[in-house]
Amino acid sequence: MSERAHSDVVVAIDGPSGSGKSSTSRGVAARLGLRYLDTGAMYRAMTWWLLERGVPVDDAAAVVARCDEPVIDSGTDPLAPTITADGVDVSEAIRSPEVTGAVSAVSAVPEVRARLLRLQREAIGGGGIVVEGRDIGAVVAPDAEVKVYLTADPAARAARRAAEEGGTDLAATESSLLARDRVDSTRAASPLTMAAGAVHVDTTPYTLDEVVTLIVGLVEDAVEDRR
Repeated sequence: MSERAHSDVVVAIDGPSGSGKSSTSRGVAARLGLRYLDTGAMYRAMTWWLLERGVPVDDAAAVVARCDEPVIDSGTDPLAPTITADGVDVSEAIRSPEVTGAVSAVSAVPEVRARLLRLQREAIGGGGIVVEGRDIGAVVAPDAEVKVYLTADPAARAARRAAEEGGTDLAATESSLLARDRVDSTRAASPLTMAAGAVHVDTTPYTLDEVVTLIVGLVEDAVEDRR
């Protein structure tokens, strides 16, 4: 099937940290010739910007007072995704322990979510994109043709995240991930949840290529069904 056939499709991939969303989403986008958007990086960029300016991120009112200021721009090339805040490349800085420890608090602020939701929908535009996050299928793009909810065994998630961030304490990483799950799934604004109509994929027993192939198949089926 040609890339043109996918030119307006929206693929929503949600799930908790360490479930394989980023690698899977980039792989699917690259294989199908689609754009790619990492919404989690946008929340991290907002968090980085606030921390750099000394804003107390556990003070929702303080966050609300500044969250409209930063210019956050996400590149959508799956082979070389970028994220900038006020023109500064923050792709590495947003993975710091400081940002990781603060992003849940910032993400829970409704005004932050509303601001970034607008940017995310602008990026989605007419489609032709794979979007990853925690509320894509439920909130950001509820009309997405393909919705996938990725999960994995906590131990597997911890190993993946530790490998990404160069950590060695798997127990601490797993504890941190589970704590993040609790915050994300219980927050009032757009909690982490599996959207109606989403396909649940437990990535624990599969290779990355196998998961990508499975989701590419879902997209191909969806596009074929509407022809």
